[in-house]
Amino acid sequence: MKRISIKLGILTVAIILAGAASGQDFKDPSKSVDVRVNDFISQLTLKEKVDQLMNNTPAIQRLGVPAYNWWNEALHGLGRSGVATIFPQAIGEAATFDPELLKQISTAIGKEARAQFNINRKNGYEIQYGGLSFWTPNINIFRDPRWGRGQETYGEDPYLTSQMGVAFVEGLQGNDPAHLMAAACAKHYAIHSGPEKLRHEFDAKVSLQDMQETYFPAFHALTKAGVESFMSAYNRVNGEACSASDFLIDTVLRGWWGFKGHIVSDCDAVQDLYTGHHLVKTPAEAAALAINKGLDLNCGTTYYALVDAIKQGLTTEAKVDSALAAVTRTRIKLGLLDPAGSNPYDKISPDELNSEAHRKLAHKAAVESVVMLKNSDHTLPLANNLQKYYITGPNATNMEALIGNYYGVNNQMSTILEGIAGHIAKGSQLQYRKGILMDRPNDNPIDWTTGDAQQAEAIFVVLGIDGTLEGEEGEAIASKHFGDRLDYNIPANQVAFLEKLRKGYKGKIVTIVTGGSPMNLKEVHELSDAVLMVWYPGEEGGNAVADIIFGNQSPSGKLPVTFPMSLDDLPDYKNYDMTGRTYRYMEKAPMYPFGFGLSYGQFVYEDLKADRKVLNKGQQKINLTVNVKNEAKTASDEVVQLYVAVPDQSFETPNYSLKAFKRIEVGGGANQQVSFTLTADDLKVYNEEGKSVLPKGTYKIYVGGSSPIARSQELGAPALRTLTIEVK
Repeated sequence: MKRISIKLGILTVAIILAGAASGQDFKDPSKSVDVRVNDFISQLTLKEKVDQLMNNTPAIQRLGVPAYNWWNEALHGLGRSGVATIFPQAIGEAATFDPELLKQISTAIGKEARAQFNINRKNGYEIQYGGLSFWTPNINIFRDPRWGRGQETYGEDPYLTSQMGVAFVEGLQGNDPAHLMAAACAKHYAIHSGPEKLRHEFDAKVSLQDMQETYFPAFHALTKAGVESFMSAYNRVNGEACSASDFLIDTVLRGWWGFKGHIVSDCDAVQDLYTGHHLVKTPAEAAALAINKGLDLNCGTTYYALVDAIKQGLTTEAKVDSALAAVTRTRIKLGLLDPAGSNPYDKISPDELNSEAHRKLAHKAAVESVVMLKNSDHTLPLANNLQKYYITGPNATNMEALIGNYYGVNNQMSTILEGIAGHIAKGSQLQYRKGILMDRPNDNPIDWTTGDAQQAEAIFVVLGIDGTLEGEEGEAIASKHFGDRLDYNIPANQVAFLEKLRKGYKGKIVTIVTGGSPMNLKEVHELSDAVLMVWYPGEEGGNAVADIIFGNQSPSGKLPVTFPMSLDDLPDYKNYDMTGRTYRYMEKAPMYPFGFGLSYGQFVYEDLKADRKVLNKGQQKINLTVNVKNEAKTASDEVVQLYVAVPDQSFETPNYSLKAFKRIEVGGGANQQVSFTLTADDLKVYNEEGKSVLPKGTYKIYVGGSSPIARSQELGAPALRTLTIEVK
């Protein structure tokens, strides 16, 4: 089939060449976007055009166009800029299974971004991390727990990632039909999840089936939701660099999906074309290769070589015009070329920054993100007026354990120690000692901590990791593996410390684990009476965790990623085949399953019903209902999850796939009926050729509070309800 390039802006080139500039039409908001784009490009020299195609674009003094830096971050709050609200890290937001909440969060981020920008504009600041184009969300699939940047994602499931990603984009970009509050970016397109050390030279080998079934859905969903830009990944896919790929850019993104925004490279990824991937030999060849394949904006400086590339006949000025049309369109939609005050978002005030309303939202998100992994004999919630508490562990006062990576700064951070101290009754005793370092034995062998701690009625042990041990290449400064975690175990000194605390102790040990990825918690689970996975919970993390510990809130988070028993259960890290990966394809029992999380509620699922048992040709949907009862006295949120397993096929299919979920609140002793609608499209899978098919036969539907893995019920999750339907 002939490939069809739908490159935005090509249609404007003929107009540009045919018509003369009409003064300052590009600054006139009353003109159409096309007229403004054409007018702007027609007034630039070739060098000026090229200058506008890199992230740090200079001012054009003669036209009164200010400088603009495209690079800005807002993964879980306005990052690297001013004082702003810090929400839970993305993986924690995913654990909420709450797209509506995430849309509120990203709306708040967009408002803070506009408030900061409006101040910058007034003061004449045009600096990096000061603009309105945000390179977020990261919707890569967290296929392997070793990847240090998995914390930036919404987990391992394509449906959950799609739902959360769409919610984030809709909130950040705003709802004005003619303007963007801020520009979101779907990254890293399209198949990218480590290893960090090899990303500048790595070639991911992926079948079209795995692309369609796992790696593509979230990117396609964000395209349909109107995301303004895409960021290409560093690596190659099946031999083609993501920043210069006929298949990914022209065939899939522009062709199959009809994407009309702009495409930006990851930073210095165009340079990688000749220094890392060795696809070409010179900067001019690299710049020409990227722009010829459809990359619009270069984060980096390699596009400076486009002038030489045109002289050498490697590309054309028409290609430059086409790329510039795409990025200029975004610039106009953001109001960057408008007179100040003419954009509705110009009215957003500084009061939005770090506001009390946004702090309350950060608290709600942190509460919903906490996943209770164990609660033996109803250890939690604890009374807040015991005689003596003790808190210890390397992350009890560690602010790094609140923020993860791609973070902002805030003047009121709530550490775990501060949260617990603020929630116990007056007169109760609370002692704190760090006890151990995060990832190595203490040089000083004297231990005052474990003996003192055992005098308390309850010990809080705050373990885990932080962004110095996991993250992006260069970001995780204490990592020996460029930010990845090739050792899956929680640091051994932490387990040894917990063993010492446990030995002979008759009170309750509550272990609080920070981190952005799965880790081996088998020994932690055995040694603790209760275990909470709190991720990187943001500025309100300590208060939120304390609210759960003392029963002001019920835990309701669910795991967005599987915790395997061991890395031995996983394929090689560099293998991008999905066989054996994530809950959808793993055959070995995990330690903690996807979708799992305990509650103070006691939920029972009953009366799962479908309005039809057979889906014939022409019938497009099935309506299902289930009754959820909370037999506890405590009102609690529950995330009701629906999974589908297709009939056995001659090609590999998922064991089961999440197809719908709803977060509900059920009062103590109350019931709630929950309804879902499944369409024929929801039941489809992709065959070995990457084609969508609807197999005939018996489908199994599972509904409950976790994924359909036996381990979930072993750990205390409520029993799922099942039914079957036929597709004929």
